[in-house]
This record gives sequence, structure tokens and C-alpha cells, in this order.
Amino acid sequence: MTGADGEAFRHRLRVYWEDTDAGGVVFYANYLKFFERARTEWLRALGVGQQRLRDETGVIFIVTETALRYRAPARLDDELDISVLPTEAGRASLTLQQQAWRNNGGQAPTLLCEGTIRIGCVAADSFRPVRFPPQISETLSR
Repeated sequence: MTGADGEAFRHRLRVYWEDTDAGGVVFYANYLKFFERARTEWLRALGVGQQRLRDETGVIFIVTETALRYRAPARLDDELDISVLPTEAGRASLTLQQQAWRNNGGQAPTLLCEGTIRIGCVAADSFRPVRFPPQISETLSR
């Protein structure tokens, strides 16, 4: 469920103008978008394309619960590392810990936001919970 070295998966991104609010800092809800992008890239790194998964199995993933804690502001042009670390896998749900860190040019990174995200596996046509397809269960148990 983690990288080959047991570490959290990391996805790097930059803060753009569209990510900030009138105060010049990242709008709080945009951390959910950053976390979503990192989860998508984590799945891709595991060989799971979400559109292909839907086409082949009829299942999709949905966010069922979030809890975020904001620690420091990110600003325009900041380079961020967004981490994904699975912590609990059930038959039809997955809990992940995610964090957003600002890279500080060789100095210690700054933790900006951290959260717990719960993902559910559902049938794409009915949104009813279903078990993870076998290939996903195998991938998540790595």
C-alpha cells in the first residue's frame, strides 16, 4: 500500500494564481483538490487507471469522509509535496492519511495541511457499496 521503501507516496505540485484567495493564500478547500490529485497519481503509480477500472469492472471510488487540519498557509508559486499513506483497507473502503508540505529550498519542509480521507468503492450506475475488485484488493495489499 506504500512505496517500495514503506514510505508514503508523494506527488509534487505548484500553487497557481487560481488556487489562491483574495488574501494571497491557498483557499482552504483547494487542499481537497490537491489531495485528490495525489490519490489519482498514487493509483496510477500502482497501475490503476480510474477510467479503465470503471470501464472494465463498473466500479468507481468516491470520497465518503474527510477531516482536515490546517497548520500553515501556502502561497502563490510555492512548491508542494502531497503525500498519500493508506492506513486501513476494508472490503469496500480505504482510509488514507494525507499531508501537504511546502518545500523550502533545502531547508526543512513546512507541514501545511493534514487530513484523513475515507474512500468507498461503489457501483458506477447505482452508487451502492461493492467490494473492491480482486485486482484492486491485490494491489492495495502490496
